[in-house]
Amino acid sequence: MNKNWTILALIALSYNCVKAQSSNPESTTSIDEVVLTGFGKQNFVTDNPLPIKKISQKILEKSTSSNLVDILAKETQGLVSVKTGPNISKPFIRGLGYNRVLTLYNSHRQEGQQWGEEHGLELDSYDVGQVEIIKGPSSLMFGSDAIAGVISFFPNMPKHPNTEYLKATAEYQTNNNLIGTGFSWGKMKDHWFLAASSSLKLAKNYRNKADGRVYNTNFQEKNFSIMAGYRNHDNYSLLHLTYYNNIQGIPDGSRNPENRRFTKKIYEDDLDIVEERPEVSDKELNSYSIAPMHQQINHLRVYLNNKYNLSFGQLVANVGFQQNHRTEYNHPSQTSLAAMQVRLNTINYNIGLSSSLENHLEINLGANGMYQNNTNTQATDFPIPDYQLFDFGYFTTAKWKLSNLIISGGLRIDYRNLKSKAMYIANMPSTGFDQQVPADYPNAQEHFQAFEKNYYGFSASLGASYAITKNLDIKLNIGQAYRAPNITELASNGLDPGAQIIYLGNKDFKPEFSFQQDLSFITKYRDFSGEINLFNNHLKNYIYLMMSMDENGNPLINPQGYRTYQYQQSKAQLYGMDFYFALHPHSLKGWTFTNKMSVVYGYNKNKEFKNKGNEGEYLPLIPPLQWDNKLEKKICLQHQWIKDISPFFETEYNASQNLYLALNETETATPSYFLINLGVSTNLQIRNQHLGVHFSVHNLLDKVYQNHLSRLKYFDSAPNAQYSGIYNMGRNFSLKLVYQF
Repeated sequence: MNKNWTILALIALSYNCVKAQSSNPESTTSIDEVVLTGFGKQNFVTDNPLPIKKISQKILEKSTSSNLVDILAKETQGLVSVKTGPNISKPFIRGLGYNRVLTLYNSHRQEGQQWGEEHGLELDSYDVGQVEIIKGPSSLMFGSDAIAGVISFFPNMPKHPNTEYLKATAEYQTNNNLIGTGFSWGKMKDHWFLAASSSLKLAKNYRNKADGRVYNTNFQEKNFSIMAGYRNHDNYSLLHLTYYNNIQGIPDGSRNPENRRFTKKIYEDDLDIVEERPEVSDKELNSYSIAPMHQQINHLRVYLNNKYNLSFGQLVANVGFQQNHRTEYNHPSQTSLAAMQVRLNTINYNIGLSSSLENHLEINLGANGMYQNNTNTQATDFPIPDYQLFDFGYFTTAKWKLSNLIISGGLRIDYRNLKSKAMYIANMPSTGFDQQVPADYPNAQEHFQAFEKNYYGFSASLGASYAITKNLDIKLNIGQAYRAPNITELASNGLDPGAQIIYLGNKDFKPEFSFQQDLSFITKYRDFSGEINLFNNHLKNYIYLMMSMDENGNPLINPQGYRTYQYQQSKAQLYGMDFYFALHPHSLKGWTFTNKMSVVYGYNKNKEFKNKGNEGEYLPLIPPLQWDNKLEKKICLQHQWIKDISPFFETEYNASQNLYLALNETETATPSYFLINLGVSTNLQIRNQHLGVHFSVHNLLDKVYQNHLSRLKYFDSAPNAQYSGIYNMGRNFSLKLVYQF
């Protein structure tokens, strides 16, 4: 009898919770919620012919992933990350990444040496209010580098007159003893608003059962921002300054071959014998202190955004400045001497006008571009030259809506000019290392030749969205996108100490062009919802990295273990699908079962590699099939200060990847793995203040595994050892508190 009453009480509480939740438009993320792409009027997700994913602030606050990109990958089918430890993740969309995924921050391009593998996005994860992800070629509105898609971040900011908010975040993770704190504040008085935020993260080296603590994967991250602006209805102007500082260890994976313990470099390359390096002490492994071999990234951003409603349409005008200063230290005998130091200054701008003609037609006109200046300063290694870049593009798009049919399309023309400067280096007796010198300096050697390139791109798109019924939509898009080669692909010639890779470029590379077809089906019913997205992408002049070989056919690896990779260019094809399905039965209030799956295949279409399989036919960095499931129950409580409890159980399955680029030992196969995660969230109401408590356990069974896109997989391993390379993070308990005043 008591059991039956308990069940009835839980059902009643769940009904009240769901009813209250449905009455609050901000409590859930609906597929029909508004998307802000930075241009034109507000568009619903279903209006856009490309797949779009919106991640709300509530989802970001509940997540306990190691970094912001990992949160997006967990929430978005078709998006994965290339990782170098827990704090470094580069986003990949449908098998394409680096300079093919454009990152926007409040409608401004994020420019910070995106070609590099050993650093992540320079953003404060605690101060992001919303994220939007466009999967598919998006060069039409954003120009070069959006060939795979766009990830758009929006900061926290006041939205309503005469309101004020204050949010404090605290986080702890047991695996690498991560400590995170963040504060954000905002106030709007009449039409004027002001906001500020700061955060700090500290972490030790992460660990797993195979490797113990992984040396030099610890980090220290600091962020600060301040914003001021004026808003009058839909018109606004805002000025925003952000500063990001990250000090990150540089792992190299060297070990004692007898016991697999990590070792450290104490001599310069000419005296360094990897097999004789001393072991790293337990004190060093279990420390927040950053080792002398590390990198430091400072990213400063200042921008001005404006939006005004005029009699003939809506005008958007934005301009911004960024400085990305990246320094890597890799000299044990002279720890203050930078191995690499590059400073990238970027001025970016965009202007757009959106106008509705009659009731069914919307026209958008726009232009955007940037100017960049990249400089090497006071270092000993120079993987890329100094250069200047000018980029400009203009576009027009149109959307025609009639009843349940929406047709949209557009055209864009791009121009990019890149001027690379000559560089001369010479050995300095005072330090014993190379240094940048004038051309007439004694014994100067030419390291980079000067060159200039002009690139022209044409992008086009045509798509449709059709509501077959009120519960079923179909979307179709055909588009051509463009990407100009980046400076690394064209001119790299040297060691990147942080990546421990010697890059070799090719100045003769041509721009990439993508021709992609997308087909999507979206369902929305009371008891279930879902979507399936199919894509087929043909790429012309696709650029990728492949390991170089010596004259004996062996991988080109120097005595310190640095590998040499050379950029290649070829035709390519990528196709696949991603799938999302959610059950939320009306008869089982509060229960939700979500299911996400994605798979992509990548082929090199060069005739030389036809039917060669792993010896050249498959593209590198292609993720295997991924299948994630999550079962969650939201239980609402009629308690004065405990509002609800939401336990969840989650599984992650990554299939084995046997379709990889084995040519020149560029990649190796990766076994499948299965992870179990669980956790619970609760929301507390204390007077007018709200406290969110989020607890989770990732990799509950402490599985030893490697992700196919982990760079650490290819680091040094002991000869004939049971394990090769470095493995991903082991079991991790996380606790996150979000307090809103």
